[in-house]
Amino acid sequence: MSDRRALSKSEMEVARIVWDRRQATVRDVLESLPESRQIDYKTVQTFLRRLEAKGYLTSQRTGRSLVYTASVRPTEVIKETVEDFVGRLFDGEPLPLVEHLIREQGMDHDDIDRLRGLLDELEQE
Repeated sequence: MSDRRALSKSEMEVARIVWDRRQATVRDVLESLPESRQIDYKTVQTFLRRLEAKGYLTSQRTGRSLVYTASVRPTEVIKETVEDFVGRLFDGEPLPLVEHLIREQGMDHDDIDRLRGLLDELEQE
């Protein structure tokens, strides 16, 4: 597990925009957010600075703007976030989480087939 601090929901939303775009300015992120979010320029700027301070983004000045790029891959952030979540809620045991998701979220036949295939793959490894 990394020493990076976890992301808030809003920070994750902003980070996803930067990951999707590969690089982004404050204005780029602001324009990529849904209008329903009603976040202003300064708030987006604050989120980007926090993400940089936490080690998720880096910035480089281009003209008058800072251009932000990811310093951590999304898959790494997902892995760290899930590990933290499983550790806090399920004492580090993944099976109770899987059970909960299956029982509470439900699965259709295609999902069940995919899960069986995954289990077969894991069993053969």
